[in-house]
Amino acid sequence: MDPEVSLLLQCPRGGLPEEQVQVELSPAHDRRPLPGGDKVIATVWENRLQAQPWLFDAPKFRLHSATLAPAGSPGPQLLLHLGLTSYRDFLGTNWASSAAWLRQQGAADWGDRQAYLADPLGVGAALATADDFLVFLRRSWQVAEAPGLVDVPGGHPEPQALCPGDNPRHEDLPGELVVHELFSSILQEICDEVNLPLLTLSQPLLLGIACNETSAGRASAEFYVQCSLTSEQVRKHYLSGGPEAHESTGIIFVETQVVCGGCRRPRSGPSSAPQRKAPSSSTAGSRAVPLGPQPYNHSPEDNKGLYSWILLGSAVSGRPLGG
Repeated sequence: MDPEVSLLLQCPRGGLPEEQVQVELSPAHDRRPLPGGDKVIATVWENRLQAQPWLFDAPKFRLHSATLAPAGSPGPQLLLHLGLTSYRDFLGTNWASSAAWLRQQGAADWGDRQAYLADPLGVGAALATADDFLVFLRRSWQVAEAPGLVDVPGGHPEPQALCPGDNPRHEDLPGELVVHELFSSILQEICDEVNLPLLTLSQPLLLGIACNETSAGRASAEFYVQCSLTSEQVRKHYLSGGPEAHESTGIIFVETQVVCGGCRRPRSGPSSAPQRKAPSSSTAGSRAVPLGPQPYNHSPEDNKGLYSWILLGSAVSGRPLGG
């Protein structure tokens, strides 16, 4: 198992459809105010804006915990306990230099290492093409999180999609609509980042929830999505740009059998994908890509999207995680 990845839970083999997931949204699941107050978050945010003025704050869903039903139980199989947070709080806690200390204090004060962290719930997709390749993206240097690394398509479910405004209230966000936003958001992220038509994508299946230890245990719901297009067709759509073309600089295709044959990462080696600097704001729609499907040989420190890879391999092959 990669030391930068921890697995909060693995869904039953094959994944869970939307109707098998429930959400409990409550202020009790929000993060705790920081010891000494939240002024430090504002300071971190102002410093980040000076370095990256294109960043913007927005409300997010916070994952507090998740509960899987016992095997064989009727009804929904997964209950997500969610609160509300923001992107600003995420950068001011999970990505702050004090994140490790905040986790220690959370454990001491509340018996929960994540109590003081924003922990916005992300989404990621193991996106499979019709000719059995998985899609990875090289993140640009313009993004705030993991710039320059390889990742799966993904992002966040958005409270504002259900309740416009900067300060949505818990009571205005019904659980069933939050679940729908969780599942539909990953499709929207694929459409925006890879520039694929929505009608080419299957309904998502939730594989599990993984935590990224490089951002202090921030969780991401990882899905499987099948695309009806081949890798070459996907590449052509990607090349033509999309609403979030500025977020990546290249596309990489990995043979699905590499993942489903086991949960281990292929041997490391030099990247076989051509590299180019991230596009400037004036050329955000122009992106460098490999010429076609190829083996995945990126080094361990190069890869951010490993958790989708591991969860997909386990869900399809039935092998234990990290085996």
